[in-house]
Amino acid sequence: MSTESQNTEAREHFKKHGWVRIPSLLSKGRADEILQKLWMVKEKAEARGEESHLPFLDPNPSNVRIFYLMELDKVFRDLIFHPTALDMAATVLGDGFIISNFTANIARPGSQSMALHSDQSLVFEEPWKKVQAMNVIWCLTDVTKENGATLYIPGSNKIVTRDELPENAPELLVPFEAKAGDIIAMDGRVWHTSGANVTKDEDRALLFGYYTSAHIRQQVNWTAKLPKDIQDTLSPKEKTLLGLDPVANLGLAGDLKYLSQQYPNHKVKSSA
Repeated sequence: MSTESQNTEAREHFKKHGWVRIPSLLSKGRADEILQKLWMVKEKAEARGEESHLPFLDPNPSNVRIFYLMELDKVFRDLIFHPTALDMAATVLGDGFIISNFTANIARPGSQSMALHSDQSLVFEEPWKKVQAMNVIWCLTDVTKENGATLYIPGSNKIVTRDELPENAPELLVPFEAKAGDIIAMDGRVWHTSGANVTKDEDRALLFGYYTSAHIRQQVNWTAKLPKDIQDTLSPKEKTLLGLDPVANLGLAGDLKYLSQQYPNHKVKSSA
């Protein structure tokens, strides 16, 4: 199957189900290389005082989180700007989207589930009538139910308010299983949680690229977080996607015209 045919099929699956797995965007070897890089930047982040375990998110330190990936190494900037990831974001959110965050979550043996949530509910108040946020999840290891695959409720992208969550939500959760090198694109309205890693010796490593509609404030202020020397390496399009332009939402809401152009067949009433 050609890349374009694969992308077309992926778009249709996403629109129908609220998620899609796209296989083998990275080779197994490349996924392994990026995973080794991830462990290195974890040490770099910790050395400057950043926490890799947040107790309000995860029950124990077996869930390892690394933040600000784009600032830590170029390989992560290459992934967040990957053409397939951007194509999926544009398909879901339209051309006016931005990059809100890019983080890592490594579920080590013994890790447990975080809270059930949808990512859109964290940044945009209900009702959630349209998708305005999405994740592109990069799988750096094989992902199984046993090693902590993300658990989601099928069809939950149709939930409009929190009151619609079923009382038996934990019983409805199923895993996103994938191979190292795959990506999973997920509608921001899909309700999900991290799975528990019940294996003895398997890590589950995922990267979460978070894209939103441009009017939603980013989770990270990249103007403040990305050093000037990194910003100077970015293309104009990449700067726009990170919200680094001096002009932000101007003109996004509609087609701005002079009043005379909007209503060419009507005269403007003169003021007294």
